[in-house]
Amino acid sequence: MRRKNLILLFIFLISITHSQQLIDKVIGVVGKYPILLSDLQNAMLERENENVKADKCRTYEILVYQKLLVAQADRDSVTVSDAEVETELSRRMAHFINQFGSEEKLEKYYGKRTNVLKDEFRPEVQEQLIAEKMTGKITGEGKLTPAEIRLYYNTIPQDSLPLINSEVELQQLVKKPKYSDAAKEEARNLLESYRERVVSGKSTMRTMATLYSEDPGSASQGGFYANITRGQMEPNFEAVAFRLKKGEVSNVFETTYGYHFIELIERKGELLDLRHILIAPKMSNDDIYRCKTQIDSIYREIKEGKIGFEEAVKKYSDDLDTKQNGGLMVNPQTASTKFDNEILSQLDKNLITTLNAMKVGEISTPMKFATSDGKAGYRIIKLKNRIDPHKANLKEDYQKISMMANSFKNQNKIKEWIKTRSKITYIKLDSEYACKFENDWTITN
Repeated sequence: MRRKNLILLFIFLISITHSQQLIDKVIGVVGKYPILLSDLQNAMLERENENVKADKCRTYEILVYQKLLVAQADRDSVTVSDAEVETELSRRMAHFINQFGSEEKLEKYYGKRTNVLKDEFRPEVQEQLIAEKMTGKITGEGKLTPAEIRLYYNTIPQDSLPLINSEVELQQLVKKPKYSDAAKEEARNLLESYRERVVSGKSTMRTMATLYSEDPGSASQGGFYANITRGQMEPNFEAVAFRLKKGEVSNVFETTYGYHFIELIERKGELLDLRHILIAPKMSNDDIYRCKTQIDSIYREIKEGKIGFEEAVKKYSDDLDTKQNGGLMVNPQTASTKFDNEILSQLDKNLITTLNAMKVGEISTPMKFATSDGKAGYRIIKLKNRIDPHKANLKEDYQKISMMANSFKNQNKIKEWIKTRSKITYIKLDSEYACKFENDWTITN
């Protein structure tokens, strides 16, 4: 399901250019949730872009299943917060900004600002996150033991073992542009003036946040976030928020996103309702150029043998996730250190071309890329290892086989859940679009 999420926003971006041309109609209802013809068409387009045969029956059934999950989530009070939705939207937008090359190119192509696109996609993403959370509740978090994984592997006929494509292991040294002191001071002073208007009663927090906050996840709601729990927001943000009393306005403080101040609306045990305003310092071309100059200098040090790559990572890298392990990158989809071309192209379209020209142990010249928050950065890549194509085996592919075994187990759990819940949930499907399904659904003309 995670792989699906990585490309889903791209499908939304494609389909939005055609959505007004569709003559839409309801082709199914699950609980209180309709399935539209446009939903089916866009889902089939998604599968085609995944290089999966766009089978109408299977695609339609997946939509029915997702609506059943959301309907059950209503009964079980399974929800996602605005912050979770915003985080997922930001992650996906950062990925596709990287695919287009820049935020400006993305906006130019669709003729809309990034925040407008995000607002249009928000309901769909919210529903998908709820469905994911509900799926997790069904399958549980129990992991198979090594013995169970070996048993599963031994049940696969040798001629049915999957072929593992060529993979690489990579290390990286990352430098991120830093805001100038002048830009930080300007942002802080501006936010101090907004805070003064709030605490003096000249304006309300809601109004100021709506007009001036640069947090796309809350500005349109007057800076409001509901039911914030510990571990959900940035640590510095939480440290300030959980010290406030009801009605209190914090001082201006800094996080990795910029400068904030918070007004605590309500405290319900360990749940907070609050409003906040964010102002981010503005990155200048000089800041980006200074970052490029720094990484060019580091590259020369490494090439001239003045410092080893791993030592340089520990000394200079700005990426906290890889800084302490020699820059070794972890595949976000598999939690392993191996990447195939498909995943590499999703991370950075320039990586494959660069790596094809490299030998194991070599480093790349500094490359510009989009960081996880969509901002520009530079990195040097080292090709640590290259693995040739081969049939899956426990020695080299234990992690993948473990995922296959867990997937098989979870699929069986889901089938049993569908069998039970579909019998007690209102389901009406248009027979014109229904056909031979894997599960037993109610079909009504």
